[in-house]
Amino acid sequence: MSDEYVYDDATGEWVAAGAATPAVEAVEVRDAVGNLLTDGDGVTLVRDLKVKGTSQTLKRGTVVKSIRLTGDAQEIDCRFDGIKGLVLRAEFVRKR
Repeated sequence: MSDEYVYDDATGEWVAAGAATPAVEAVEVRDAVGNLLTDGDGVTLVRDLKVKGTSQTLKRGTVVKSIRLTGDAQEIDCRFDGIKGLVLRAEFVRKR
């Protein structure tokens, strides 16, 4: 009997080497004009946004580089100067 296991990056679990992993549904994230967004894309804000928890306002036309998809069809995770853990709604951005 073989007790071989492999690490599944998608689920973060060790699974038996011969076991089939369940298919994970890919979520399509689209920007304000309908372009498909992917991890690592750069986006531009299409309107001014007040950032909760800070006194900052991100102005229209601000460029945000290297976004990450969260698995939610309307939310993207990104970094911006001085703001950690910034999550933007896809309806307020346009792909560069």
